[in-house]
Amino acid sequence: MVYHVFMQIAPDTQQNILYAIYFVVRHNFLAIVYGACLAFVTIWMLKKPTRGKVFLLWGFLILLFGFEYNKHIVEGLREQTLQSLITQRPSLRIEYYVTRVLTDALPFVLPAVGWFLVIFGGVLEKKKI
Repeated sequence: MVYHVFMQIAPDTQQNILYAIYFVVRHNFLAIVYGACLAFVTIWMLKKPTRGKVFLLWGFLILLFGFEYNKHIVEGLREQTLQSLITQRPSLRIEYYVTRVLTDALPFVLPAVGWFLVIFGGVLEKKKI
């Protein structure tokens, strides 16, 4: 059915649709992988919950949030924070610390914590088996 409908579309539009799908998947590949891992661990955890699976679930959740933070949130959050903290007179110290925390520390800490939780949860699950 889908193939039949797809074949009735003009060839250049078909190619554009395939390119759009390819670029969306390529742009969000890690988010798709982390989301699939979240779904798998959630289903696995619902079957028989353990501490290791909870650590895996939180690890993949933090990894997914870290990916989205680095890609979409960091710059807007930095600008919004600076605008709310620096109102009348410029403060280079506030700008320096906000920039270091939001653009340097968090993009490093989030994946590090996420992978730590994934590895720790995997070790707990392996030890249990």
